[in-house]
Amino acid sequence: NRSAGYLTNLVARLFTRALERRLEDGRSGPMPVFFALIDGGALPQKALAQFAAVEQPTMANTLARMERDGLIARQPDPADRRSALVSLTPRGREQAAQALRAAGDTNALGLTPLAPEEQAAFLEMLRRVIQYLDADAGPAVVAPAPESPHP
Repeated sequence: NRSAGYLTNLVARLFTRALERRLEDGRSGPMPVFFALIDGGALPQKALAQFAAVEQPTMANTLARMERDGLIARQPDPADRRSALVSLTPRGREQAAQALRAAGDTNALGLTPLAPEEQAAFLEMLRRVIQYLDADAGPAVVAPAPESPHP
């Protein structure tokens, strides 16, 4: 198949399956929240939804599950009393660290068939495609990803 969209979607599904095999609970849904909050910061739900490029209701459901499982805590946002800031609990930080190690292992596996210079070129091309498609989607659909220590 020569469809960029189909092949990209297929790669994403295969990466997700490989990642879920490496996760203790087998669920990759919290990954964007883990990536966004692993540094110990706190963000409002809206920023997390933007970072994950999902709709607010989807993020609300993810956060509700994570709160139920003791992975996140919410505190009132001092800058906006209608909003809450989300942060990882100690249990959430432990699970995030394990999940990020699994993500690093999965990324390394997926990039194995590429030479180091091909890996760098591949990732740069993906970033350019994302930036171009995001610009086409309108204002700020995808928030910039924080730098990750994982490949």
